[in-house]
Amino acid sequence: MNSYPAELLVQLAPVMFVAGLDLPSAPSTSPPSTPQSPGQTQSSPPAPTKIQDHFASLIVRLRDALQSQHKVAIWAPERTRAFQMILVGKDVRFPPRKLVPPEDLAYASAHSPLSPLTPSSPLYPDGLIAPIWIRKHTQLLPSVFVLFLRLFEAPAIHARSPLDPPDPEHERDKTEEERRRDNDLSAEIAARKKTTNERGIKLTVVLLATRRMLDDPSLDSRLTFIRRQSGLDSRAALFVLSPVSTSELNDFARSLQDALYEPALEYYTSHSKRVRRKRNRHSQSVSSYNPPALVSMGVANTRPLRPEGWTVRYEYKMACFAEFRGEDEVALKHYQDAYATLMIMFGSTAILPPRTKRWAEAKVLADAINVKITKLYLYNSEHSLALSHHNSHMRRFADFSRGWGIGEETFEYWSWMARQHRVLAELLEQGSNSSLTFPTNSSPSLTAGVTSAGTPVELDAVRAFGLNPSHALQHPGHYYYMAARCTEARRERFLVNEEAISQGTSAAPGYANEKKVDHLSLILELYTKSYEVFKKHSSTTSQGRLTLWIAYRIAHTYYESEKFDVAVRFFERIAKTYRREKWKHMLRPLLSTWYACAQKLSDVELMATLLVEMIGYAQDVNESRTLQDDLLAVLKSSVPVSPGKPLIVDLKESDPLLDTMLVFWVPEVQVGEEAGFQLSLSTPTNIDLSTLPIDSVTITLSDGYCPVVLRHSPPTDGQVADRAVRLVKIGEVVPEDEDEELEEICADLRWRPGERLVVSGSISSEAPGLLTVVGITVVLAQNGWTVEMPHEPCASHEISTLVPRWLTSLQPIRFLQLGRDDCSSVVVRHRPHELAVSLSHQAPALLDEEYPIAIDITNVDERHLDVVVDVLLQPTEVDQAAQYIVFNDQRSSGLIKGIRLGTIAPGVSATKTLYLVGSGAPGDRMLDISIQSTSVQPESTSEGDEDAEPHSSSSLSEHATIDSCEKLQTIVIPTSGALAVTYDVAYRRSKDPMPALADLSTVEDDFWDDSYGGIAVVTTRIKCLAPCGLVVESLKLHRQNNPLAKVLDCSSDDNSDDMFPDEYLPGDEFCNVSRISLSPREEQVLGEEKITGPGNYKVVWRRMLPDGGRGRESTTRFTLPTLMIPQDELIALLDAPSFARLHVPTTIYLTVRNRHSSRSANITVALDLDPSDAFVVAGLRNGRLPILLPGSEEKLSWNLIPIECGHVKIPRIKVMNVRRATLPSQGVGVPNTEDDMEGEAVKVVDVRADRNTARVQSADDGTVAIPQQDGSSTILVLP
Repeated sequence: MNSYPAELLVQLAPVMFVAGLDLPSAPSTSPPSTPQSPGQTQSSPPAPTKIQDHFASLIVRLRDALQSQHKVAIWAPERTRAFQMILVGKDVRFPPRKLVPPEDLAYASAHSPLSPLTPSSPLYPDGLIAPIWIRKHTQLLPSVFVLFLRLFEAPAIHARSPLDPPDPEHERDKTEEERRRDNDLSAEIAARKKTTNERGIKLTVVLLATRRMLDDPSLDSRLTFIRRQSGLDSRAALFVLSPVSTSELNDFARSLQDALYEPALEYYTSHSKRVRRKRNRHSQSVSSYNPPALVSMGVANTRPLRPEGWTVRYEYKMACFAEFRGEDEVALKHYQDAYATLMIMFGSTAILPPRTKRWAEAKVLADAINVKITKLYLYNSEHSLALSHHNSHMRRFADFSRGWGIGEETFEYWSWMARQHRVLAELLEQGSNSSLTFPTNSSPSLTAGVTSAGTPVELDAVRAFGLNPSHALQHPGHYYYMAARCTEARRERFLVNEEAISQGTSAAPGYANEKKVDHLSLILELYTKSYEVFKKHSSTTSQGRLTLWIAYRIAHTYYESEKFDVAVRFFERIAKTYRREKWKHMLRPLLSTWYACAQKLSDVELMATLLVEMIGYAQDVNESRTLQDDLLAVLKSSVPVSPGKPLIVDLKESDPLLDTMLVFWVPEVQVGEEAGFQLSLSTPTNIDLSTLPIDSVTITLSDGYCPVVLRHSPPTDGQVADRAVRLVKIGEVVPEDEDEELEEICADLRWRPGERLVVSGSISSEAPGLLTVVGITVVLAQNGWTVEMPHEPCASHEISTLVPRWLTSLQPIRFLQLGRDDCSSVVVRHRPHELAVSLSHQAPALLDEEYPIAIDITNVDERHLDVVVDVLLQPTEVDQAAQYIVFNDQRSSGLIKGIRLGTIAPGVSATKTLYLVGSGAPGDRMLDISIQSTSVQPESTSEGDEDAEPHSSSSLSEHATIDSCEKLQTIVIPTSGALAVTYDVAYRRSKDPMPALADLSTVEDDFWDDSYGGIAVVTTRIKCLAPCGLVVESLKLHRQNNPLAKVLDCSSDDNSDDMFPDEYLPGDEFCNVSRISLSPREEQVLGEEKITGPGNYKVVWRRMLPDGGRGRESTTRFTLPTLMIPQDELIALLDAPSFARLHVPTTIYLTVRNRHSSRSANITVALDLDPSDAFVVAGLRNGRLPILLPGSEEKLSWNLIPIECGHVKIPRIKVMNVRRATLPSQGVGVPNTEDDMEGEAVKVVDVRADRNTARVQSADDGTVAIPQQDGSSTILVLP
């Protein structure tokens, strides 16, 4: 930004003049003497230098505190109440407003010294705005004037005794002296007040006083007197400051600025109003003034400033005053208006003739306004608008320049373009160091604009997803780079113009000044700044390659500056990345310039190295031949720097001289078996190596093998005829031997475009591993030079499409394409081990059984083998199935690893037993068994030595030289159930009486009441399903009583020892009966919940083997079924004896229970005695029971006398619930229907036949109800 006046670019802030803080000229300066009253006795006053030192220190710190509040800068987006503070003397004078004094009669018609209407003005007659006008308002005219003055203080008089009264005469003299000094101080303030009032400047006075003075009671009256006498305002016009700390001084400076900020705004607002009135008057009457006479100037024809120019002046001034006030939006609007009017003026050569002084000033003003507008946009983070305006400015002036004859062919055009890019870069750089952030410019995903799958994206939509780089604000490095590129174009145009001048053409305007410019230093400076900024932002914007390109331009600039050694260092670093990332199009010009630097430095080794690399990047045959000629010329005309030491040119990351392709016939061989290979060396069709002095080609294979050396031998006449494909047979490659000399094979090592040399041979190994060609070295030899060029075994140029092919015939030439992905290596493996593996087991496996699987391994190899077994149990897809394996005392549900069988000698077998345990559900179980064997020496490990350290599969795979092998076997074992269980559950109601409603024992923890739940009789039937048969050794019920159910008794408790052990064939069954008491709670009854079975059966059994033996002991558990809760509300239980004697009275009982949770019951009982009944009944025939509350019961009894023998029916008892709801329209007790009169029948259950049966297949299955036969209750009457 140094190309423009700083006044036009800086951020404007309110200006404050600070006077009265001049540094003392000498430390010995003493304060004025104070008169003493005659005859007064006083002690010696304190040394005045001590007080003076306090105020001198205060002034120094005040100057630092005030000057540190605001720094003048171009970028200052913060809007704080900060002033630009300028320290001035007390007698500072303001510049005159007009040329004549105010008392002059011509004052009203006079103008400012800087007005274009004033003949002595630098803007006369048609100037716009000069930087001196900004300087006047930033350095010569303040908006606030702060005057620091010392408040007089009489020296302290210390009495001889504390009891002495104050001296009245001394107090009077002190008061008079203070009043005199205050008058002088007021006069000084009034004089300064007069000068500030003339310019509308706010005057504020700060009085410096000691802390003792602050406590003086006369201080307020003195301050009031000074304010009135001097005419100071009552608001923010008078302050008192005593020596305080630095932090307090900073607080004072901030409070002073806060207090005076509003008057400063009013000052600049009044200026804006004055300028606006002038603009309005000018717009109403363009010719509002008469130009002064021009005779004194001696100019015959001068043009006054046109109306457009006055508009620019007024808009620019209002913009500056708005900027002083901190109103960025208002300033932006006025700057835009001034800029728009300037564009109108530039559009007419009649208004601004090109290449005139005013035209140049207007260009500078337009550029400065553009910077202001761009900066204000950036303050509001409007990046697009800022960049758009800047681009528009450059585009407009580019069009104007073409009309002025300053087009792209002139260095002036490119100088101005470079200046604009640099100004923007410096502005952004200053902003980024403060608070400016750059947009990410990440484009949205293209798929986001597609409404549905398969819908084609319209062209306009695709364009909307893109982003034009010229419309996206980037970091400063980009614009520094653009400035450097424009400067390069500027230099090119200058050199063209300079050459034209040497041929007699007249010099272009500005040529003399342009000749003084060091273009290369300027270009280097811009590229360096761009490089540094790009490196700073490379981690976030990922522009590393562009950074390298800028580094290349720096190196090229050094080359143009003839600093070849520096350029070479740059080229060396850049080329590494270009080679690695295959940026061939950018590497070719770099190598050419690098080679030119090497020529200037006379570095023959570097020249030879670069020429060899450039041959690999040749574009056509002619270029390759030219580079070969240059290389030969270098080799023939020079000697190496280090004779006898080869020059190594590493081409592993560059394009090679030769296309190489290595092909092995088979992918793998066994130890000792030969593997045939062919190595193809060819040139692409655009490179000719027929004149390159290739002396030999060395082919280096894997470690331990002798390299193959091909020595150049010119072809005979018979071989010249067929050069397209040449075959060289090298036979078998032998292992390396120190005593044996290398054998060289003669071959023609000259290649024309597209020619191929095929090297055919074989290789074998006595140890396993990977065999390949690790390197190919092409050696040039000429005039004492030895140049070695390492090549990769499979490398080619872009234009060469090499596929793995095997040469099968030379006449005619035939190739066989190999269908493998990787043909460049062969794997040597050991011979597979001969192991016979047998897996023996008796299928199917049974649930809950440790199913044995015998693994028998026989060594049928001639080597001793160390065997390790891994077993993997695959997860099953059967629901509710569980499984695990047991192997060598290890248990796992997945993998058991590293079970060692020891070293097995040839012809010897080893056996291990694996146990599979499955439970839950039947289904197939899958096992993967891995048998790993390692060849060992017979003496290393004895046979069957299982205590030796096992060789795991992972350790074997890590060492390719170990003779190891692995055999995998997978077996699927069907698993079926051994036993099946079926439960028959019979629910019987309890005859025990229900507890009373107020019985407190029901709330105790150990209270048991089965009057509602009753008794569940569980009959368990267990069926044998195993095809092989089972031996059941025991059956036991393990009780697991809970608060809702408990086992009363079980049949296996008494006769289990008599039944077991016993053999059961498929289909055989055995059963067990248990009684369970149920005691549900009310919440379980209401929720209709089920009760968990209070126990499980444990069945211990063994498999029956085919040889009559028995398998391992197995245990199967069956959980008791889930029990249901009876859902009775009203029930009547009839308890009658099973038999009776003829003519002997017997008693029957009827218990009516109400189990409803909330409803009472109104029960009627009727005994229906038929004449045919064989009983004489004594008891209730028809009656109503008391109201049954919820949870209560009533018991009735009858005496029966049988009068017949045999099975006699009991008289029918009818129980009704007559409690029914009535309609609201009817009276209480009035029946509505016949059903209402009869009520609801209550079921009468004979407790002797009370059996509600359900069948359950297993504990988790649902219940299946078994229908119960209804029948009349009878009694067997005996004689």
